[in-house]
Amino acid sequence: MIAGQLTPHAADPLRLVADIPSLRVQAHAANLMVLPDDTLACVWFGGSMEGRSDISVFMSRLSQGNAGSEGSQHWSAPVQLSDDPDRSEQNPILFPLPDGTLWLLHTAQLAGNQDTALVRRRISHDNGLSWGPTETLAAAPAGTFVRQPVQVQADGSWLLPVFRCRTLPGQAWDGSLDDSAVLRSTDQGQSWSWIAVPDSLGCVHMNIVPAAQGGQHLLAFFRSRWADHVYRATSEDGGLSWSAPQTTPLPNNNSSIQALRLADGRLAMIFNASSALNATARRESLYDELDEHQPAGATPTPEAAEPLARRAFWGAPRAPLTLALSEDDGLSWPWQRHLEEGDGHCLSNNSEQRLNREYSYPSLRQTADGALHLAYTVFRQHIRHARVMPDWVKQTN
Repeated sequence: MIAGQLTPHAADPLRLVADIPSLRVQAHAANLMVLPDDTLACVWFGGSMEGRSDISVFMSRLSQGNAGSEGSQHWSAPVQLSDDPDRSEQNPILFPLPDGTLWLLHTAQLAGNQDTALVRRRISHDNGLSWGPTETLAAAPAGTFVRQPVQVQADGSWLLPVFRCRTLPGQAWDGSLDDSAVLRSTDQGQSWSWIAVPDSLGCVHMNIVPAAQGGQHLLAFFRSRWADHVYRATSEDGGLSWSAPQTTPLPNNNSSIQALRLADGRLAMIFNASSALNATARRESLYDELDEHQPAGATPTPEAAEPLARRAFWGAPRAPLTLALSEDDGLSWPWQRHLEEGDGHCLSNNSEQRLNREYSYPSLRQTADGALHLAYTVFRQHIRHARVMPDWVKQTN
């Protein structure tokens, strides 16, 4: 496989794949977005290891006219979009505004302390070819994390799903107190209101999609810190309030998911078909390999003063990587097919010694020709892009 070149998969000619070039030893947390000029863009973070201050955001592009065609397609050389010498810059997302402006949002934390994370923003007026200065999103207090795309409503409001990373006094962050919220703006991002998702402890990476009823009805899907199931919540008022998340039939391994409402009305989701039940071992934290991962000294919330009833589960295998379809708004997912299989070993984040073997952190977009474009981590060494049609899921391997 030529680096960056989208070509038919050796064992599956209906799937096109490309390994996007990486400028760093580690690459992780890809997010795809179709830009207004039909360019398919991918952002991710790269460096030596997640949590270190050399972790920065990168971007590559599949040129206009190539994203939805079957001709020669090649990803551009990556461009570095962030460079804070003191913070680990993670979880980038692209947000094409209705006026044609493009935002880059990402987090920036001290070492492995996600409770110190700030949400940063850069703005582009030429589809990401050049960028303005880096700003901090004042509406997001320290400890706020992003991962999923902004949802733009018919009434013009914006919904940015976030999750809060909190700690116990004297303890380093491990995810056990994380919960979800939505930042809502009615003035194109000049101000934001905070909407908590009730009873969402352990439910993170909130992914908002329109519900089948249309109008003000919304769905949200969540990653689980407990590594048990994908969770689902609903809103009937355009995101002003949410139901408490409930389990779905899909397993989750405390790793990211992404769902998308397709042009034909179905839901697609890409996720790891794995959970704590598949784990052979457990790690203390996502950042337990970092010497500098120590309590950050952030002030805990009052509810964090009580002893923890449940601890986040880290180390469940991050494989297989599976694409699924639903015709009932995510209540059931009868069609599933693996994109990648393996042992999914993620008890180490070490990319320099190639100790990690995860397929994870997937992103999902659909182009005008109906094709699904998927991007995901391969062994924390590079990002892979795959292109399939939706009904590929229904075909046998």
